[in-house]
Amino acid sequence: MFDFRAISKSHIDGQMFIDGAWLPNDQREVIAVENPATEEILGTIVEGTSQDALAAVAAAHRAQPRWAARPAIERAALITKLADAVIAQSEALARLVTLEQGKPLTQARGEIGAVVTFLKYAAGNARRIEGDIITSDNANEEIHIRRHPYGVVVGLTSWNYPAALAARKMGPALIAGNTFVLLAHEITPFSGLALAQLASEVGFPAGVLNVVTGRGRVVGQTMVESPLTGLVTMTGSTRAGREIYRAGADAIKVLRLELGGKAPFIVMQDADIDAAVKAAVTARFTNSGQICTCNERMYLHRDIADEFLAKFTASTMALTIGDPLTDVDMGPKVSGLEVTKVAEIVARGVADGAEILLEGGPLTTGNYAKGHWYAPTVIEVKNNTSPLMHEEVFGPVATALRVDSLDEAFAHANDTQLGLSAYLFTNSLKDIARAPYALKCGEIYMNRTNGEAIQGFHTGWGQSGLGGEDGKYGFDGYLRKQTTYLNWG
Repeated sequence: MFDFRAISKSHIDGQMFIDGAWLPNDQREVIAVENPATEEILGTIVEGTSQDALAAVAAAHRAQPRWAARPAIERAALITKLADAVIAQSEALARLVTLEQGKPLTQARGEIGAVVTFLKYAAGNARRIEGDIITSDNANEEIHIRRHPYGVVVGLTSWNYPAALAARKMGPALIAGNTFVLLAHEITPFSGLALAQLASEVGFPAGVLNVVTGRGRVVGQTMVESPLTGLVTMTGSTRAGREIYRAGADAIKVLRLELGGKAPFIVMQDADIDAAVKAAVTARFTNSGQICTCNERMYLHRDIADEFLAKFTASTMALTIGDPLTDVDMGPKVSGLEVTKVAEIVARGVADGAEILLEGGPLTTGNYAKGHWYAPTVIEVKNNTSPLMHEEVFGPVATALRVDSLDEAFAHANDTQLGLSAYLFTNSLKDIARAPYALKCGEIYMNRTNGEAIQGFHTGWGQSGLGGEDGKYGFDGYLRKQTTYLNWG
């Protein structure tokens, strides 16, 4: 049996959870899972095979008709029990997230709080599965539009919020009457397995929730291609999203893809500069900049750029970085590969003429000799062609460009194939009103930092994805429509 509660005491044996049972890891290839702050091995997971993936989808397929036949309110009762179990184990789960992902414990507690919110909000949708009756053109006839589950939903999640992203998808999928198969990311797999353990303990029927481990190019692709999979919901990079798109093309698979972002952070001359600085620091450096809605590129009106950058740099210098189990602002990056990726983008930006205002970069000595550390960095670029303004950094590097007008900022902001989020700080009601028409993205934060509301709709435009999550629109995406022409003669 998998037991996340023992993480501080022993090596974690990450078994897969399929059809209500934990599969033993005997004589199986395994993947080591490390603590990014120390590089110590937390435990291992099975390197799943295509056969494991097919077994999980088949189990979910067998369980789905019985699960869908239950009244939605009964499904909601189990989801609520799972949320309550998460509350009861919230500190252990938060510690687990910190140890496998690296975010500070205070932020991990916030992530576990989001798990509860996602699950309880989903449970509240039990009485909101609605249809329509439409007047027909024919006598003695009505047109009925009903909503039905897709069947088996496969969830592929990123490593930056391993617990919250799993709950964000499984909650609405299960309430809608689908069964769920989660591929727990190989870098941060234990959070998903912990949710499976708690679901088993509160009485989820076998096959309703399954969690497999392994690599996306094997396990994930097999599940996407399976004819038993009805819908695929994925959060990850745009590169990975393209691969899923290709894998699902032959079967014309229904896809919901939340992909990369390159959010512009626009500050105009009439903005509250102190509020903008505070929001920009939070939106850039939370979770070491590993958030798809992060402040990735700042466009600052020339009249306030010097003041903003001075205050922003000072606030950034005040951030603390260290052991994420202590009271710090930033922990490590999730892996050495991620540190290298960020450093390479910065190097190319500097070679292109960017000026470093606050030199951070990789930390490798003293208290940082072990782990994957990258200190906050602030850079100013001279033009919008810099790679720092076009490639998703996904790390603690803030980049700024001076602009002469809001129209110039809008033009630069839209000069990308990604369209997830954007920020605008201004006190001009006219500019606030026209921003949603000018910015080509799915989500805009005006005069505030990032963080979606559960009742909103988190969606991307362009190569930032398809579909979306949260609120009534996100829930509707886990249901397909059927039209019946009811004629009584």
